[in-house]
Amino acid sequence: MSSTSAERDDLWIPEQLRENVEEILIPADRIAARLDELAAEVDRDYAGRDTDLLLVGVLRGAVFTLSDLARRLTIPSAIDFMACSSYGSSTTSSGVVRILKDLDTEIEGRDVLLVEDIVDTGLTLDYLIKNLRSRNPASVEVLSLLTKPSRREVELPVRYIGFEVPDVFVVGYGLDYAERYRGIPHIVSLKPGTGA
Repeated sequence: MSSTSAERDDLWIPEQLRENVEEILIPADRIAARLDELAAEVDRDYAGRDTDLLLVGVLRGAVFTLSDLARRLTIPSAIDFMACSSYGSSTTSSGVVRILKDLDTEIEGRDVLLVEDIVDTGLTLDYLIKNLRSRNPASVEVLSLLTKPSRREVELPVRYIGFEVPDVFVVGYGLDYAERYRGIPHIVSLKPGTGA
């Protein structure tokens, strides 16, 4: 990325947060282009099914990905959300998953696409996949905007992946640290030792 482009992208990072940002890893235009590609794949894979695809967003980080994906799909789809916690206000997963909000929709016999912001250790996603499969859906697949394979503790079947990121703490485009940085339109890394 040229310095002119980097300076222009930087304007979309609120001034009070800019000092904690190490680097723009994935600019907004690359995210948009990749979501176009992922939506086309999902459209192709789920065309002609008996029921509408149910997109299940994992709150709160996946809201941006789910919203932008849903607007790009041409197949019929519905939306629901789950919320779980495994981080708290830490930058590393605790490994203990708690469901804070469950689905409002019955999923028995339905195709479910679980939409995640990032697959890190895989512990949270592994728990959610098992939980959803226990409800007898027609299928459960996963779409994750980001994956961080260097941190994986559990092997998972992630069907659709946006980008692979290095082992740094990333925020932006829905991902947060202590509820900050979500609104940055890029995926950025935080400087080591950054506080909330």
